[in-house]
Amino acid sequence: MKSAAKGLTTLLSVVTLSVTLGALSLPVSPAFAGDDGNSKNVTEEEILRALAPAPKKPLTRGLSIGAPQADPAPNAAETKLIQSVRGRSTRSLSSTEREEIASVAKDKPNIDLEITFDYNSANISAKSMPSVQALGRALTSPDLKGSTFVVAGHTDAAGGEGYNQDLSERRADSIKRYLVDKYKISATDLVTVGYGKSKLKDPGQPMAEVNRRVQVVNMENKTTASK
Repeated sequence: MKSAAKGLTTLLSVVTLSVTLGALSLPVSPAFAGDDGNSKNVTEEEILRALAPAPKKPLTRGLSIGAPQADPAPNAAETKLIQSVRGRSTRSLSSTEREEIASVAKDKPNIDLEITFDYNSANISAKSMPSVQALGRALTSPDLKGSTFVVAGHTDAAGGEGYNQDLSERRADSIKRYLVDKYKISATDLVTVGYGKSKLKDPGQPMAEVNRRVQVVNMENKTTASK
């Protein structure tokens, strides 16, 4: 009997050890953005890739003239718009100007950053600070330095239009102040604009976290950027 009991105990120990090792070897699912209140921080490299200007087309020779043909000149209206909003305060932009900026920006290199703020304020949360710092390093890199960037604040659909418009503007301003103060980026190279809840990223889920974001757009307008 003792031998049988000992054998049973040994078998149970082996089974227990096998189950434990199996549990330890199970893959751990990565946390999604927003799990446990955490936002997804991006790296400097990810920002650089997203905001990198499209490669210039090589010069081609005209069939009839035989001379190299350069890329067409920048759109005059686009250049005029960017020049007119550089150095302006966020609150000074009219609704028409905000829409014009959005229209020009839609075809430019951009990235949405999941930057969270303290409740009912424009203070950048500690957990999102790595993303803002990565943005600062990216914008001061040789590949991007000198371009004009739009920093656009967006909210979800909770609250009234006026409240959300004001909050999105203050949050865009907060990002700009940090970048100017900590990374010495020229204030005129950062155009801040707030869109409130007017441009939800996921209209089907108006309260979703994905709608609460800061979008950065490379307007690629180095001809007017500060040197």
